[in-house]
Amino acid sequence: MELQTNYVKRTQKDYSMSFKLQVVQEIEQGGLSTHSACRKYGIQARSTVVQWLRKFGNFDWESQTPSNMPKSPEQKIMELEAQVKLLEKQKAFLERQAYVADKKVILFDMMIDLAEKEYHIDIRKNLPPEQSTNLKNNNKKQ
Repeated sequence: MELQTNYVKRTQKDYSMSFKLQVVQEIEQGGLSTHSACRKYGIQARSTVVQWLRKFGNFDWESQTPSNMPKSPEQKIMELEAQVKLLEKQKAFLERQAYVADKKVILFDMMIDLAEKEYHIDIRKNLPPEQSTNLKNNNKKQ
């Protein structure tokens, strides 16, 4: 019986700039080692991660000191473009979540109105102003 491997040779183009920057950032913040980054993200060679660190990182891994060499304008532009794309994706995701949450609030409000009308009970608490201030004061004391 022959063993099949799922080895797929990858190139630098297979990884997005935002992905590379995310891996570099995690390593530089101390969250991952280069080996654990390879395992976590399925990167086949540690040298790939080291190359990213040298190219995009703020740390000189040979002398173990922060790099004083400024990044080229092209590197800065690429990093900023990657950050913009990442932020745009996050914004779209959060906008979608907010939209869904707003629809849920409207739906739940309609359900409460219907239940109150159908069963002739007050589900929402309508406290008189003096009682609501007493509750606030009691919560502060606790």
